[in-house]
Amino acid sequence: MGPWWVAPSLRFQARLAGPPSSKRYSVPFKRSHGRTPARTPQSGRSQEMPIPSPKRSSPATSRPQSNRGPAEAGRTATGAAGSRPPTTLILEDGTSYEGVSFGAGRPVVGEVVFTTAMSGYVEALTDPSFRGQILVLTYPLAGNYGVPAARAAGSLDGPFESDKIQVQGLVVQHAITHPSHHASVRTLGEWLTGEGVPAVTGIDTRTLTRRLREHGTMRGWLLPGEHPVEEEQRAAQGVEMHRELFQLVAPTETTRIGDGGGPRVLLVDAGVKDNLIRSVVQRGANVIRAPWFADLAALANDVDGVLLGNGPGDPKDLPELVTQVRGLLQRPNLPIFGVCLGNQILALAAGGDTFKLPYGHRGVNQPVQEIGTRRCFITSQNHGYAVRESSLPRDWEPWFVNLNDGTNEGIRARFKPVFSVQFHPDAGPGPRDTGFLFDTFLQLCETARRSGR
Repeated sequence: MGPWWVAPSLRFQARLAGPPSSKRYSVPFKRSHGRTPARTPQSGRSQEMPIPSPKRSSPATSRPQSNRGPAEAGRTATGAAGSRPPTTLILEDGTSYEGVSFGAGRPVVGEVVFTTAMSGYVEALTDPSFRGQILVLTYPLAGNYGVPAARAAGSLDGPFESDKIQVQGLVVQHAITHPSHHASVRTLGEWLTGEGVPAVTGIDTRTLTRRLREHGTMRGWLLPGEHPVEEEQRAAQGVEMHRELFQLVAPTETTRIGDGGGPRVLLVDAGVKDNLIRSVVQRGANVIRAPWFADLAALANDVDGVLLGNGPGDPKDLPELVTQVRGLLQRPNLPIFGVCLGNQILALAAGGDTFKLPYGHRGVNQPVQEIGTRRCFITSQNHGYAVRESSLPRDWEPWFVNLNDGTNEGIRARFKPVFSVQFHPDAGPGPRDTGFLFDTFLQLCETARRSGR
């Protein structure tokens, strides 16, 4: 039996796919402005939204006019007669897209990014790596299997990757109001509204994604439309993405997790997903979870290995962490494993360099290849920066490469038990093809423990 979020039916895919195209980069076919065939709650199938066509205009002078009246727009967002206001997404290049709100009604600003995952929105929305960003789901259906009950306070239970929604806002094409799943207790819209997160539905996310791919990642504003555009843009709430960001996603104190007899692992947390912790604890490790600003040198005296976790933002905004990791690299035979942001931090500590990708890697279908063996793996990824492979010192070597764009996906030291990957072997969501990397790391930790290091 698969993960809880696998929907029992995906019957909409064939109907939503549209007519085939003879050209790879053809103009998107136009959808009707009318209501698409509805699925009733009694039928046990998900119910779709009417689809408005996107509207573009300059945000500097006026707000785009809605393609529907407020009453009809309200019925679209709620599935009832209640009225919900239109919401506009405005990109910093002046492009705007109008849809209907199905989340909190407040203006926000953030970096607009997209993920290509077809499912796993619960995990994605609670991933600290998305903190401060407006997330676009490229898969047209969102919310068709609902949201499970909230976990207990202090728990690490899945499918959640943290204790709250991390994204600044959400953009989807079809928000489902009648989900179908045995574990669902609330809709996606109810969850977003309850946590005060704005969201918009009815936007052509395919067109929006194309623009982000062509022009690169941009800042954007989600505006509810209750006041003039300029006023709402000034009032929009955002996250400072250089220092404040890392303080928001890190724990406030060091904690210990696990009571097994396995190796002791120091987890450096700059926005770690909970499934990273679950992955090593389930394998018998005892985890010391420390914020990135803790005294890592002192904590490393009592562990068998160090795990540099994932997180958001630019690794060069964490010079203190880079310096501390550089000190850990001087310790002989100390196993160190980096994941995602940890891969970039490790590269900087070794003397390498990083750079920002045009639109990042975000999804659960990124192909990577192991250099040397040429083995390929499908991986889960969520990052906007990468390691500059040509900058690696001579005692380091590239380990994995991305088969889509040729960027680096992992590095390792030639003469030390130190290595890292850019992708997520913990998945959450996504394939678990590379989960064996945790086994390799813990075996090195066990060897270090038995040898007394």
